[in-house]
Amino acid sequence: MHAITIPEPGGPEALVWAEVPDAQAGEGEVLVEVAASAVNRADLLQRQGFYDPPPGSSPYPGLECSGRIVALGPGVSGWSVGDEVCALLAGGGYAEKVAVPVGQLLPLPEGVDLVTAAALPEVTCTVWSNVFMVAHLRPGETLLVHGGASGIGTMAIQLAKAVGAKVAVTAGGPEKLERCAELGADILIDYREQDFVEEIRKATGGAGADVILDIIGAKYLDRNVRALAVNGRLAVIGLQGGVKGELNLGALLGKRGAVTATSLRGRPLHEKTAIVAAVREHVWPLVEAGTVGAVVDRTVPMREAAEGHRVLESGANVGKVLLVAPAAGVADADAHTGTEADASAGTAASEG
Repeated sequence: MHAITIPEPGGPEALVWAEVPDAQAGEGEVLVEVAASAVNRADLLQRQGFYDPPPGSSPYPGLECSGRIVALGPGVSGWSVGDEVCALLAGGGYAEKVAVPVGQLLPLPEGVDLVTAAALPEVTCTVWSNVFMVAHLRPGETLLVHGGASGIGTMAIQLAKAVGAKVAVTAGGPEKLERCAELGADILIDYREQDFVEEIRKATGGAGADVILDIIGAKYLDRNVRALAVNGRLAVIGLQGGVKGELNLGALLGKRGAVTATSLRGRPLHEKTAIVAAVREHVWPLVEAGTVGAVVDRTVPMREAAEGHRVLESGANVGKVLLVAPAAGVADADAHTGTEADASAGTAASEG
């Protein structure tokens, strides 16, 4: 089989489409022929040599995929060869085949095509586990999402609105904020021109945000605490703004607030299995009903993964960047062009 390899850490050009040993399904795993994968920030860090895969996982990038089951490992039941699926991975999505623990498999949602489904596992599992399972966002509360136009952000907006929450977002520029509004965001903050602490206070009558989903980390830590409401919960899931920040414990105590920090990739199998099961129970019906859906900025052929990395690094995307594998049967010329469709119907949407 072929996969995207990283012979030496570096820029996007470090990604090399090469022939590698075939993946094999082990105990409790299935072998999936990959139709598509998606580019995530963790993939960029792995390419640069800063984020090694967990021990025992595939050495190739790719934290999610869609495709078809082509083999069952020992001890597997409830799935069959030929099933169309998508999956949460610890690595290996940038390949023609990948072995997946059965607890990390999801059936293809009704109404979602096989390529677009690759945009769902990482964002749904990240948002549901952090915003709902950890931070316990409730109807009527206010969620502040940093990076509202990202893959994570576009899904967080939709899921929060689906449960009856009010959503504030930060994003860079009016075009991205307009897309966030189309997805349901109520409070639009241009982080380049506005102070999100001041804006969230004005929009909530001084109360602040009940839950904040943060991809920035250290740079925003102090301001996030100031933006929290009493009994607010800050969920840190990214470190784009650094790893070391100063935390005013007095301010946090005064608000009876909580700060959590989680990652998904390194969690043990039983935790990932529980998250995937919760997503299948709570999120998949919303996807199939057309209440929430994947937002896909563009697709590129998998062997040209470097282009996908350049797009994500530039910050030009709204939603996900997908890498289409040969098994998807999509012509390379077509794979360069995003498709425009109703994101709320669970289909792809492009953004120029």
